[in-house]
Amino acid sequence: MREYFLTVFNPDGEKLLDESFIAENDERAKRIGEEKLAEHGYSEHTHRCVSPEAKLILFHR
Repeated sequence: MREYFLTVFNPDGEKLLDESFIAENDERAKRIGEEKLAEHGYSEHTHRCVSPEAKLILFHR
């Protein structure tokens, strides 16, 4: 299991969400990240989800 980080920003750069979660792999982390974004209503906000190695798993600008 690995720890991934999901961050969401509003247009002026303020962080709206900054949390970590555990997933088995990058594919599962992408699905979890998308679910969390939808749950909070942040799917269309600027966001990123990164792996422990700082690889972008999800990104929207």
